[in-house]
Amino acid sequence: MAVKWTGGHSSPVLCLNASKEGLLASGAEGGDLTAWGEDGTPLGHMRFQGADDVTSVLFSPSCPAQLYASHGETISVLDVRSLKDSLDHFHVNEEEINCLSLNQTENLLASADDSGAIKILDLENKKVIRSLKRHSNICSSVAFRPQRPQSLVSCGLDMQVMLWSLQKARPLWITNLQEDETEEMEGPQSPGQLLNPALAHSISVASCGNIFSCGAEDGKVRIFRVMGVKCEQELGFKGHTLGVSQVCFLPESYLLLTGGNDGKIMLWDANSEVEKKQKSPTKRTHRKKPKRGTCTKQGGNTDASVTDEEEHGNILPKLNIEHGEKVNWLLGTKIKGHQNILVADQTSCISVYPLNEF
Repeated sequence: MAVKWTGGHSSPVLCLNASKEGLLASGAEGGDLTAWGEDGTPLGHMRFQGADDVTSVLFSPSCPAQLYASHGETISVLDVRSLKDSLDHFHVNEEEINCLSLNQTENLLASADDSGAIKILDLENKKVIRSLKRHSNICSSVAFRPQRPQSLVSCGLDMQVMLWSLQKARPLWITNLQEDETEEMEGPQSPGQLLNPALAHSISVASCGNIFSCGAEDGKVRIFRVMGVKCEQELGFKGHTLGVSQVCFLPESYLLLTGGNDGKIMLWDANSEVEKKQKSPTKRTHRKKPKRGTCTKQGGNTDASVTDEEEHGNILPKLNIEHGEKVNWLLGTKIKGHQNILVADQTSCISVYPLNEF
């Protein structure tokens, strides 16, 4: 059963992040931001002027008390030990920011917004050094690649996924998820398969920097591999019955968390599947939905135990949690030495699921 963290917000929680020292931060609708201790106790709270939704929060790895938060078109820099005033703030985006990402050397901050633009902020000189404009609709997610501080990936509601190098003002590689899906289809399709367009909601890069995942409105999770200046889709599988709102690689692994508008949370082992695909001489397709209730009961009741069931080459989740609420944000982090899944949804609570080590 999930542990509920309460008392930090009065409106739906939209985003989460954790520091290396065990502090957590959450942003919510109406400009609310809360800092939490590892035991789920609210340590501090503030409300930004203007009451714009707090859409992304991000701790600095090198300064664990320093937090970046996006609200409306503004990025604020805060000290979570004293949530009173911003240490600094930047207004570089023209429309609402959806996602922040910090590169590994912590000198650049990327902010993706509703206009489709990605602004690259030089934190040392406090100025924008790049404005990446190629998405034709909302840019929903952006992520710097670990170990490659000049490279990032993005996705948007234009159904496009892009690979960028900051040496160039244009993307190195672009794919349209809907077009690729149409080209790959073989044989008769199930009813309604094309009804939901592949609007891309979330992107996450594994710690190696070469593997990344994208979740989309068509319910599909896609895994890509970066090959120099281009990318190749390694896997595409469908576990959610509605749009995939969040994807999140666990640190230092290829274990992938996904959350959906269907209220489900799943854990996948991308590494074993990629290896299997590379060894297989024939092209594999993964169309069949995984069995339901793999290791859960309705209402989020789970001890996060692991299953390892596969049949006929179809990918099945290692873990399937019936959370019951649309997932706004997912975070895999260690709390008191143990791996946990933190979930933000349409409520004002944060749900914490223990994840057994394996």
